[in-house]
Amino acid sequence: MAIINENYLKLPGSYLFAEIARRVTGFRNDNPNANVIRLGIGDVTKPLPPAIVKAMHAAVEEMAHADTFRGYGPEQGYSFLINKIIETDYAARGISIEEDEVFVSDGSKSDVGNIQEIFGINNIVAITDPVYPVYLDTNVMAGRTGELKDGMFEKVTYLPCNAENQFKPALPDHKVDLIYLCSPNNPTGTTLSKAELKKWVDYAKENDAIILYDAAYEAYIREEDVPHSIYEIEGAKEVAIEFRSFSKNAGFTGTRCAFTVVPKTVMGKKANGEEYPLNKLWNRRHTTKFNGTPYIVQQGAAAVYTPEGQEQIKAIVDYYMTNAQIIREGLASAGIEAFGGVNAPYIWLKTPNNMSSWSFFDKLLSEANIVGTPGTGFGPSGEGYFRLTAFGNRENTEEAVHRIKTRLSL
Repeated sequence: MAIINENYLKLPGSYLFAEIARRVTGFRNDNPNANVIRLGIGDVTKPLPPAIVKAMHAAVEEMAHADTFRGYGPEQGYSFLINKIIETDYAARGISIEEDEVFVSDGSKSDVGNIQEIFGINNIVAITDPVYPVYLDTNVMAGRTGELKDGMFEKVTYLPCNAENQFKPALPDHKVDLIYLCSPNNPTGTTLSKAELKKWVDYAKENDAIILYDAAYEAYIREEDVPHSIYEIEGAKEVAIEFRSFSKNAGFTGTRCAFTVVPKTVMGKKANGEEYPLNKLWNRRHTTKFNGTPYIVQQGAAAVYTPEGQEQIKAIVDYYMTNAQIIREGLASAGIEAFGGVNAPYIWLKTPNNMSSWSFFDKLLSEANIVGTPGTGFGPSGEGYFRLTAFGNRENTEEAVHRIKTRLSL
């Protein structure tokens, strides 16, 4: 009989969103006439922009003819997409990125989960807390975190983020090897300024650490002092890997396309202390385990960078950010303290009356028929907080705010 990977058994309970689905299903079964509004999982609702649909239709037509049909493409991505990524997302900001430093994939969730495979098992991992569950869970699965004790894994360095420190993590007081940062942050909706991010780059350089930087929500940044890429910070190309996605700016949550940037100047070390480029390791992992994002999808992603595409995705982002403003202002008028929603589509609220995160989930669902995400599902420091998303349609967003004001007993 095959031996299982028992590290999976260290994961506590159900995956966060599976537990949410279980509770919502139970409520709907008991209340079949309830009109439930979902402001929980970060899935978009606006359709693909016309420029992207047009490009994908053209690509489908190409695949229908022998002279333009394409089978396997380059695992790292087609040059026509990679060059547009470099030109628009990096060169336009004064950042030099080479073509073989960009890896197109089927989603940044996959990449941030898989990146840990190229690192040794004994690396010390630091994560902000609360945090997107994939960062922690994949390290648990790999056996890098030790045992779960009192809600925390013994070998993980937790970096608490709460209202007291304005959701800005303090530098570790000891040496760590891998640092997960997300800005704009999921779940808190908060950001790191250029000065704050420079502290992390300097720490990584001084301690031979690697920053795993999730920038999936950079399109939502409104404030000038918030960097869209970690490579805007001097020295970051020596210590950081960056993850980007088309899911939240162009509606690719179901279409699946993203990319990861691994500069050739980012080095890890062999056991003997010799430096080795992480770009080579990720290229090897990527080409061994992945056959490339579909041509049709990459053509759609390339259309994001056309003038029409840029205009259309900006309209989508503006739509969601207006929703975020409606939620923030609605919560404030209801007397609920909230954060985020300025540079991100997430609003992170303090649960009223010191209520637990899951208790507030049940209360919001039963009294207002609204689904959100309990903060405790994102880590110990998320207890007493709750996440709402701005990805719903305008009508539901406005109705949800109205219900919070009129139905929720606080």
